[in-house]
Amino acid sequence: MRSPSEIKRVIEGRLRSYLSRDRTGIRREVLRLLVKTKSITIAEIVAELQKQFVVTFHAIASMVGIIASRIGILHATRNADGVNSYELKEKYYDVVIRIVGVC
Repeated sequence: MRSPSEIKRVIEGRLRSYLSRDRTGIRREVLRLLVKTKSITIAEIVAELQKQFVVTFHAIASMVGIIASRIGILHATRNADGVNSYELKEKYYDVVIRIVGVC
């Protein structure tokens, strides 16, 4: 079984690899939004990103899904209306802040 520090190193590697393919800056901005907010929905992310980028709901939902499943740093909860909200797992805040550079 992996130690917590080893898991963090693996997560950090996955995150760096994911961001290395970020040509437009959208992925980095999605992570910044996740750090800045306690809990956020896809619709709220899209609304924020549309101020700076041309994005679609589907594209952002796919990005968040990859961040949640492959990288494993998000926690998803569903409210009574069936809308998922996402939050960054507490134990990965420091890793994401270090890589993304959010103050």
